[in-house]
Amino acid sequence: MPELRKDPLTNRWVIISTERAKRPDEFLEITPDQDAAALEECPFCAGNEIKTAPEITALRPAGGAPNSPGWSVRVIPSVAPVLRIEGSLEQKSDGVHSAVSGIGAHELVIETPHHIRSLWNLPDEQIRSVIQAYIQRIVDLERDPRFKYVMLFKNYGKAAGEGRFRHSRSQLIALPITPIRLRDELGGSRLYFQMKQRCIFCDIIRQESETQERIAAETASFVALAPFASRFPFEVWILPKNHSSDFTRMPPPQQSDLATILKITLGKLCAALGDPPLNYILHTAPFRRPHPGYWQTIDNDFHWHLEIMPRLTRVAGFEWGSGFYINPITPEETARFLRRAVFPLPPEPRPQQPVTEEGKNG
Repeated sequence: MPELRKDPLTNRWVIISTERAKRPDEFLEITPDQDAAALEECPFCAGNEIKTAPEITALRPAGGAPNSPGWSVRVIPSVAPVLRIEGSLEQKSDGVHSAVSGIGAHELVIETPHHIRSLWNLPDEQIRSVIQAYIQRIVDLERDPRFKYVMLFKNYGKAAGEGRFRHSRSQLIALPITPIRLRDELGGSRLYFQMKQRCIFCDIIRQESETQERIAAETASFVALAPFASRFPFEVWILPKNHSSDFTRMPPPQQSDLATILKITLGKLCAALGDPPLNYILHTAPFRRPHPGYWQTIDNDFHWHLEIMPRLTRVAGFEWGSGFYINPITPEETARFLRRAVFPLPPEPRPQQPVTEEGKNG
């Protein structure tokens, strides 16, 4: 029997339609090998820095010149930016219509110098470096008064929007407005706090930890769970157990723990579903610049989290027309299946580098 579930945060309804369900193993994806020509041309590999725009910043453990090899994580401007950083922020109106100039920033975070496609095949310490780069860039972009929010996301696989080069990377887009999806969460969390003087996310974590029905994985500082009203099959959220509204305020020990649970969760999804296309998106509090009517309780009522959404089904006419999502597998089954998934996976092989004349003689 199908069941309608209500998201306690946004009041959005989801239909859990198990009559349309596949068995969990029927979601398995077959991922083709990486194209050899694309691998050779990849602009994101170390040694190919000249093929990209000059870097914005990079983590270089041993030092070294910008735009040269020796980096562990590199941040560059997008070659096809959604928004552009040049110009002033201007609002326009035409009767009932409103517009804002397309000011923003669009950056790529190249997560490894090696041609490795999967973040979860990187060592924990390398994933921690990626998280450090995320934090550094968000903090830096916050200094620009034109921006209200930085959206951090990852597209993995063609169905999730990954481009031609299958090199592990994620993206940052700084926005002059707060995204509507985040505004819905902010409004729902504030309303809940006004009623109960507690964070709704903390209450969700507490309840899920007691029942364990929808817990997929956890570490000392984080929990990965399948939300009660999951929109998509195998949707998983990662949340810090201790209350925090800002991703950028995470102390170094928690950064290491986040690297661990991110690797475990993505690795389990890969093991369970055969390396599926997926997106992950960071939801963190927007930048706070006090003004009349400034939101005083956001530090108490909002709780940052990372949403991971495998792309296993397509949104069709009913979903677009109604605003409902149809999920063919229960979150309880999702959590059970992921708990049983075997991880770690065998490491992804690195492509062999061309042998130089010096190498032949050495």
